[in-house]
Amino acid sequence: MPFTFRKTGIDEIVVIEPQLYGDQRGFFLETYRESDFRKWGIADVFVQDNHSFSVKGVIRGLHYQIPPRAQAKLIYVVQGAVLDVAVDVRRGSPTFAKFVSEELSDSNRWMMYIPEGFAHGFCALTDSVHIIYKCTREFSPEHDSGVRWDDEEIGIDWPVDAPILSERDRNLPFLREAVVFD
Repeated sequence: MPFTFRKTGIDEIVVIEPQLYGDQRGFFLETYRESDFRKWGIADVFVQDNHSFSVKGVIRGLHYQIPPRAQAKLIYVVQGAVLDVAVDVRRGSPTFAKFVSEELSDSNRWMMYIPEGFAHGFCALTDSVHIIYKCTREFSPEHDSGVRWDDEEIGIDWPVDAPILSERDRNLPFLREAVVFD
């Protein structure tokens, strides 16, 4: 199996470590194989791939889509490093408002699987960051939602004092005011 799957502090969020095959030419690795993911219990069908570029100090998120267009995501850093974060936005869940964070980078090549019901965000830790991520549903502007990156109820300790934010992310609601999963 070309992957090692590791549960996190929230069981539904999984860190995946691909096996790297390298030699003097460089390396090869698989970033997704449906049969291996299914064996681990990740049976999602991914229908959209996205590529995000950010500079050091950027925070993107915390984003998610609400039902019936909710998305699961598989995050992979192609270049650079990020602190990747997933927050449980399923009201009534025992881990509601809790989060998992992992450093994903082009050095460790780890990926993070984030199921439906979780907000996703990241902070760019290096000068240049390229992220590719798979989604289980196409982007739907009318189902797009999010939570503020600095919500004290969530309490993420971001590794940047003055983040670079989009106007949208700066104005997202706090969790107590957000449309979440019921």
